[in-house]
Amino acid sequence: MNTAPDPGEKLYSCKVCGSSFKSKQGLAMHMRSHTGKKPYSCEVCGRSFTQKQNMMQHMRTHTGEKPYSCEVCDRSFTQKQHMLQHMRTHTGEKPYSCEVCDRSFTIRQHMLEHMRTHTGEKPYSCEVCGFSFIRKPDLIIHMRRHSGEKPYSCEVCGSSFARKPGLTIHMRRHTGEKPYSCEVCGSSFTHRKTLLQHMQTHTGEKPYSCEVCGSSFKRNTDLIIHIRRHTGEKPYSCEVCGHSFTNKNTMSKHMQTHTGEKPYSCEVCSRSFSNKPRLVVHMRTHTGEKPYSCEVCGASFTQKQHMFDHMRTHTGEKPYSCEVCDSSFTKKNNMLEHMRTHTGKKLYPCEVCGTSFTRKPYLAIHRRRHTGEKPYSCEVCGRSFTDKPSLVIHMRTHTGEKPYSCEVCGFSFTQKNNMLEHIRTHTGEKPYSCELCGFSFIRKYSLVIHMRRHIGENLNAY
Repeated sequence: MNTAPDPGEKLYSCKVCGSSFKSKQGLAMHMRSHTGKKPYSCEVCGRSFTQKQNMMQHMRTHTGEKPYSCEVCDRSFTQKQHMLQHMRTHTGEKPYSCEVCDRSFTIRQHMLEHMRTHTGEKPYSCEVCGFSFIRKPDLIIHMRRHSGEKPYSCEVCGSSFARKPGLTIHMRRHTGEKPYSCEVCGSSFTHRKTLLQHMQTHTGEKPYSCEVCGSSFKRNTDLIIHIRRHTGEKPYSCEVCGHSFTNKNTMSKHMQTHTGEKPYSCEVCSRSFSNKPRLVVHMRTHTGEKPYSCEVCGASFTQKQHMFDHMRTHTGEKPYSCEVCDSSFTKKNNMLEHMRTHTGKKLYPCEVCGTSFTRKPYLAIHRRRHTGEKPYSCEVCGRSFTDKPSLVIHMRTHTGEKPYSCEVCGFSFTQKNNMLEHIRTHTGEKPYSCELCGFSFIRKYSLVIHMRRHIGENLNAY
């Protein structure tokens, strides 16, 4: 006796992979995945498809037709399946669950991609560099790094982007839109990631830690750059001079030393800068703003780094050490300048007299001897000076302040150097010796006067 076939039975099997299908037509369409045959082509862009239905759906990307609308928010879609998936954002339905961690998803494909985070599978590989990805769209975006393709362009300024989200965020610069707001202080931001980073200024959270030295960072990118200090890696090189850098931003700033480009100008004094942060810091010299304050003594600073350097005067920390004499310094720049006392290297020569200096600020002060410029004036007597430290020392003649005291006899001095010379009267040290007669002196000035006795120089000429 013949029985009717089961409607759910799959009678047609693929001889290649064994997959089964209910209809002959379903098997025929499946076979195209093996043969690569795509008989349906788009008349607009020439793209081909294995099924007519897929080609019809694709055509809507050209016509703009979106026949499927959400009844809740009126958003429209080119495919019914996409509309059904969207509806789950309203209902909260997530029918696809991960068997490992029970995380749920609205779309099956998202669940399958998530599963790869457990299995470690990365089936999509770059043919150029071999880098692998969990998702095919990530590979497509990655390939644009090699090809240089940036298909998303700004209609306002023409800037191009490899990813659509990059264009979306960029457009907010033109519109001024800042959709992400801080619940603590009300500050607004153009994208969510910046808001999350900002929130850490309130919480103090630094979730990214260096395994070598324990330093913590708010952003993973900052940790990556920091790690290069330990490894010595400098992946960004200047094409002009070959100098290498740990991060791309520093290399870009360096490039402006070759081009001379200074696109950021001060509206007050017209001084120009190679980057915007330097202009922002400079503007504080006009406004008097000092946004960074020391929690110990209340001293304020125009730059955050200066405040950190100052904090070391309280903690006593000197993290930068000289490899020659073990002298330690609170700032790296001071250590580098100190190193020149060992090497004798003086990078900054005077264009007038040829005298060279280990530090650029010393050269700037020296130049004033030629120009006669004395920009620092005493508010009490009007006397002017070429540098600020000289003014500070001079002011003590009015205030009577003598901050440097001898630990032996308690005698006080306005200048540290004078106190150190005085100490030698207790220790008997005479570090300045005459090369002709061997006579020694506590002060260098005394040696200079003594030498004139040998050469017969008129003392009044000094």
